[in-house]
Amino acid sequence: MTVKNTGDAETAGGATAVTGYRGPAPGTGNAPHGSVHISGTGDATAIGAGAIAVSGVLTVQRVPQEPAPWPHQVGVIPPVARSYQHRAETDRLHAAGAGTTVLTQLLTGMGGVGKTQLAADYARTAWNDTGPAGGLDVLVWITAGARSSVVDGYAQAGVELCRADPGDAEQAARAFLAWLTPKASAAPCRWLIVLDDVADPTDLNGLWPPDSPHGRTLVTTRRRDAALAGHGRRTIEVGLFTAAEALTYLTTSLTGRGESADELTALADDLGHLPLALAQAAAYLIDTGDTVADYRRLLADRTTTLADATPDALPDEQALPLAAAWSLSIDRADTLRPAGVARSMLHLAALLDANGIPQDVLTRAPALAHLTAHRTHIGTDTEPAEDPVTVRDAVRALSALHRLSLLDHDRHADHRAVRVHQLIQRTTRDTLTPHQHDITARAAADALIAAWPTIERDTALAQSLRANATALAGHAGQALYRPDTHAVLYRIGRSLGETGQVTAARNHFQHLTETTRHHLGEDHPHTLNTRNNLATWRGMAGDVAGAAAACADLLADRVRVLGPDHPGTLSTRNNLAVWRGRAGDAAGAAAAFADVLEHMLRVLGPDHPDTLIIRGNLATWRGEAGDAAGAAAAFADLLKHTMRVLGSDHPDTLTTRSNLATWRGGAGDAAGAAAAFADLLTDRVRVLGPDHPDTLTTRNNLATWRGRAGDAAGAAAAFADVLEHMLRVLGPDHPHTLTTLKTLAAWRREAGDAAGAAAACADLLKHMMRVLGPDHPDTLTTRNNLAVSRREAGDVAGAAAAFADLLADRVRVLGPDHPDTLITRNNLAVSRGEAEKSPELSDEDRW
Repeated sequence: MTVKNTGDAETAGGATAVTGYRGPAPGTGNAPHGSVHISGTGDATAIGAGAIAVSGVLTVQRVPQEPAPWPHQVGVIPPVARSYQHRAETDRLHAAGAGTTVLTQLLTGMGGVGKTQLAADYARTAWNDTGPAGGLDVLVWITAGARSSVVDGYAQAGVELCRADPGDAEQAARAFLAWLTPKASAAPCRWLIVLDDVADPTDLNGLWPPDSPHGRTLVTTRRRDAALAGHGRRTIEVGLFTAAEALTYLTTSLTGRGESADELTALADDLGHLPLALAQAAAYLIDTGDTVADYRRLLADRTTTLADATPDALPDEQALPLAAAWSLSIDRADTLRPAGVARSMLHLAALLDANGIPQDVLTRAPALAHLTAHRTHIGTDTEPAEDPVTVRDAVRALSALHRLSLLDHDRHADHRAVRVHQLIQRTTRDTLTPHQHDITARAAADALIAAWPTIERDTALAQSLRANATALAGHAGQALYRPDTHAVLYRIGRSLGETGQVTAARNHFQHLTETTRHHLGEDHPHTLNTRNNLATWRGMAGDVAGAAAACADLLADRVRVLGPDHPGTLSTRNNLAVWRGRAGDAAGAAAAFADVLEHMLRVLGPDHPDTLIIRGNLATWRGEAGDAAGAAAAFADLLKHTMRVLGSDHPDTLTTRSNLATWRGGAGDAAGAAAAFADLLTDRVRVLGPDHPDTLTTRNNLATWRGRAGDAAGAAAAFADVLEHMLRVLGPDHPHTLTTLKTLAAWRREAGDAAGAAAACADLLKHMMRVLGPDHPDTLTTRNNLAVSRREAGDVAGAAAAFADLLADRVRVLGPDHPDTLITRNNLAVSRGEAEKSPELSDEDRW
């Protein structure tokens, strides 16, 4: 072995020459089989020089060296990483490289996904291939983080392979590229050039290896610029480990520690299946002896940073700890147009949902204002750019981050256009000062509210916005409670409830009540607001009595803290009346609403939207108390005021029309109600869209009143159609879907199909028990309806047994004097033959 001034292996872009001779190469003469020659650029005089004097100046004359024999390697292939795994990307890379049509391949992806290891495996395999169609004559590996590194690597190859002048790197690099170009008179040379970690596409301008039927080029880069594509180049996106690959990696790396597969899977999930993170986590666990559970707690601790979870000595000759893996990419992204915006954009994205952020959120006015105020100063500029950041600027900043593989930006994925790896998010958040963190969190919350539509016509968008708001709440800490509870926290719960997820809404407000009380205190107005919301969604989730009790407690506190005429106090009076009515006291609710209306008229005036709502509630409970005609007249009068104050397309106006139609039907005009709902359906489709829950409710009501107008079979057919809409839009477990299924069963029964009604009720009961629980009023009603259908289908004994069981539960849940309890008692007596069915307690009223 001959060694000549190798210098450090990392100099000249890692371009250290290694010659591995496997036989005589054309024109090289014979060399001993298996001899290895290692050479490097080192100092210029190490290659061979003679000193001559020119005009009194000592000049070094460099003599070109003889071309190295083939096969010849320039540069050092990185060693195989510990627990290296074969991946799908490996097969894709080798499959494309095996042909002659794809001469240049690009491995792109975020930092830490293992691009260099894939390229090293490809190069190593090609170099060691001794098959008749394989093997290489020349392999050049260059760490290409800068243009100078590429030039130096080419120059060294030129010196060693084609007698290039070692004193002129640019000329030597050009000579090497020219040497690679196939020539008719020269023996073919099978070569592979690997340019690892290209940082800037412009660094390769004029330095791309030439096309050759005998040559291949492989580039690894985080960049996804258009300048890298084209010219027949094939791009392979390198992603994260799959769940199985991540588990296999950790299992192999941590052999003998006794960690369970579940623990390792959870750790892989915490690290987002990122190969670099898994490698450093495994090294940390081995070095410290900590358990996986200890490490996961360290990661979850918000008072620590990723740097605290990094091993002291990095594995696999890695250059940077995980926490610093993306810092240079962020710096470079911030220099791309619009300069100084990308970093602040990443700050916003780091606080939102890693799995997808709507582009609209990051381009709304609050986001643009934040980007403008926190634009980074680039270069020697002492003053920030004066022009405000525009929507176009924000989109271009996202594109800049995408080009550096710091996030994925797909403009066509409306609801999840921006995706960021969770560890890039974590690293970015770790760089923020407490002040930066808080103002960025408030800006992100403001942007979510600005993007959140008042009417959630697009259920997928609503789901994405909830996911982003929930992620923000998890990352923001106290920022969303200072100086007060941010509106986005309330919007999450309302959105859940309005889409039918009433239990989730209740649970959300239960948690929000606890956190608001913790941050702001028991008597803070926002704590009281949150308690009001919690009471509402307790009732909507089926706990009517609990909702009424909670409203009574809240009313006392609001009168004490806010006074009797405060809007919050009036709102609580309204809600208390509602839940008393829903608990069975319709007359008491009507009287309470009459009292609330007096307060509203005195405090807010006749045209305030809240006053109009109270008038509607009063009309409803008058109808529930038995005065259907009075309720219809009250809603007709209210509709005039609502249209004048709010306009014809306001949701409250449409709701008033719905209530008017309902009470017209209740007053005996079933045909008129059906016609009114048909008209309303047209307007709700136009204003809210065909899939909005209120539109679906209108379809439901239209079918109901057609049936009540005498067409039971037509109503059953219409409800079957409505059910298809509900299943498609809301899913099988949505409360409105369940209500539709219940009503379909009722109209089948009305049309004479008792057996079909019983089957539908039995199916519905399974859903009710699972979704709402056994004690929910709707579950109890479904049990009543199932028993009625069984009796009418001829199973009198089974019906009696079912009514007996139901009576015990209704007495326990609702009390012995609740109207539903009395209905069940009457139905049981009828089924046992002990009494005639009471007209006042007809089971049909419960369908």
